[in-house]
Amino acid sequence: MQKLIKFKKLTVAIFILLATASAFLLSNLKFTFDFDQFFPIGDPDLLFYQEFMEEFGTDDNFLLIAVENKETVFKKDFLERFHQFSLDAEKFSYTKNSTSLTTLFYPLKTSFGYTKIPIIHLKDSTRYSTDWKKIQSDSIFTNSLIDTKGTSLVVAIETEDNLDYDNCLLFLKEVRKSLKKNHINEYHLLGRAYFYEAFVAMQKRELLVTSALSAFLVLLVLLIIYRKIAVVALAFSSIVMALLLFLGLLSILGKELNTLSSFYPILLLIVGSADVIHIMDSYLEKLQLNIDKNTAIISTIKEVGLTTLLTSVTTAIGFLSLVTSKLMPIKDFGLNSAIGVMVAYITVIFFTSALLLLINKKHLLSKNNSTEKWGFYLQKINVLTRKKPRLILYSTILFGIICLWGVSIINTNYEFKASFPKNSKLANDFSFYQENYSGFRPLEVAIIAKNNNKITDFKVLKEIDKMEAKLIASKDIGEVTSINTLFKGIHKAHNLNKKEFFSLPKDYKTYESYKKDIKKVARKQLQKFVNKNETKGRISAKVLDIGTDSLIKVYSNLNNFIATKTDTSLVKFRLTGKGMLLDKNSIYIRNSLLQGLGIGLLLVGIIMVLLFKDIKLLLISLIPNILPLLFAGALLGFLEIPLEATISIIFAIVFGIAVDDTIHFLGRYKLCRHNGLNKEEAIEKTFKETGRALIITTVLLFFGFMVLIFSVHLPSVTIGLLLSATLLTALILDLLLLPVLIRKWIKN
Repeated sequence: MQKLIKFKKLTVAIFILLATASAFLLSNLKFTFDFDQFFPIGDPDLLFYQEFMEEFGTDDNFLLIAVENKETVFKKDFLERFHQFSLDAEKFSYTKNSTSLTTLFYPLKTSFGYTKIPIIHLKDSTRYSTDWKKIQSDSIFTNSLIDTKGTSLVVAIETEDNLDYDNCLLFLKEVRKSLKKNHINEYHLLGRAYFYEAFVAMQKRELLVTSALSAFLVLLVLLIIYRKIAVVALAFSSIVMALLLFLGLLSILGKELNTLSSFYPILLLIVGSADVIHIMDSYLEKLQLNIDKNTAIISTIKEVGLTTLLTSVTTAIGFLSLVTSKLMPIKDFGLNSAIGVMVAYITVIFFTSALLLLINKKHLLSKNNSTEKWGFYLQKINVLTRKKPRLILYSTILFGIICLWGVSIINTNYEFKASFPKNSKLANDFSFYQENYSGFRPLEVAIIAKNNNKITDFKVLKEIDKMEAKLIASKDIGEVTSINTLFKGIHKAHNLNKKEFFSLPKDYKTYESYKKDIKKVARKQLQKFVNKNETKGRISAKVLDIGTDSLIKVYSNLNNFIATKTDTSLVKFRLTGKGMLLDKNSIYIRNSLLQGLGIGLLLVGIIMVLLFKDIKLLLISLIPNILPLLFAGALLGFLEIPLEATISIIFAIVFGIAVDDTIHFLGRYKLCRHNGLNKEEAIEKTFKETGRALIITTVLLFFGFMVLIFSVHLPSVTIGLLLSATLLTALILDLLLLPVLIRKWIKN
């Protein structure tokens, strides 16, 4: 500390230089969104899907454009404009294939070979009614390329795999330019490129809005508390400095910001504020006693600096508990947040302390000493804990039982649409496809031929047909296509395009003739469903967004059918696809959450033992911090909020931050006992010297996380509300329960 006092000006200058460099680096921050990030790392189903993808490509490389015409799409002017857009779609950058009802044909076998019959006779409006009736009768294209009411048509574009953000923006720019050129105003988009654009825009908006609102809130609270411009300016500049340094460090490390990134500004501003307030309160209190600045800062760092370090370490451990997660965004959030907490601590200890030494004492001290009022009310709380210990203990036990009940009813039936920006076009478009088409979630069924059989063998096709029939029978699954779709189409073409012939041929001889035809006239389509050596195939489908738990039941039902109703000596079916992998997250969220928190509790327990050197104080410190975790879980259960990847970070934040107040309280209590005070005197002095800072920091935490109610990301709103309520509960437990436990368990 003597060196800090000596080089205080140099220290401030270095931090200002680093902050300036960080500000210039902010433009290099990268934003990303990809469903692949949420796949459970190392999962056997993921490894299988990655191998499957190498042969067949990804299952989300598409963009759907549904164009509405409210009364009916069978209007000549509308169909001509839609058709021109369909033709334009074939020429967009990154388009591999484009499909719509105006560009598709029914194949028809004649004595002269195969001919094409338009599905919609564009130029002859007198045939529109007949065309629509046939489309309805066939039901091949309804819910995929046209809705059942005939009020919208879809252009389905297959894109190149894994487009990056810039590619997606260019692609969507061309899509919208063509829509505008063809005077198409009523349309709905759905697909990976559209999600990428919307989610990155949301992330940027959230980062800016939460940073601004959090900064304003911190500034307002500091003004209300200290009422001295110099003090507020010093504290606020320290907090902003920590945030700038952290974001600059993320930029240098090349970290990509995802949907959880909006929490970084709030966490840094609030955690930094808590550190600043603890240091500031202790320092100003010593100045009030006419202690000189150098002695006051040394004493403050000795008394508060250590506990602040410990609270920073335990908060970091809380976040680091997330690195055990199998989901990469959660791992990154945990690691980055832990780094941010330590950046905030280093900034406060060196930059804030140096600034305090540079500012004249008269600019820091207020004429009106408000600490006496704080002391009066805090002592009332202390008296309550001394007079009503049984009431507090029994209330705590009842509270714990209720929390356990709430935790027992947590569900993971998360719907994907809940992650969309609320009231956004993306959310509305997604709902449109849910209500009028087969939804978005892709489902793939991998087909593996066994015992030297091939996917194109007749007996294997019959097994595939059974699997397809099972998928079609599910009310939540649609757009089922496979190699059988080609055989059924050829069979229909040979029988005057009658719908009843959309099935596999009955005999082997007919099948063989169709097989030759398909390899001649539909080779490109065949390659979508069968690999080169015909040992593997795929059934592609779409699944409605009915909730994770509900979908897992659907998958379980399908797996049971595969195990009991298919010939496993001929062929093996295996469910795969990005949608199914995302749905597996619920299993890993529970497991990794418990594992991570268990490791976190162990590490914090070790730190507590080293700090307090007393097993009883360890137990006393853990009880008020386990209960807030249970309370957070109970809120999820009682409010019927599904536990999903994003919301699971609540527990790490609660655990990491709530334990800070406990450490400050018990740390000050132990210091008072070390200075010769008895139990009651130590508790009374702890309330007086630490209670104010605990309440102020919790108020900051409460309103800081309440800022998230302005988020357009629904899970973020939920997290903000739950964290605010839970951390307030943690403070109440610390102020009421800790003194009772100390009196009950610690000898005088």
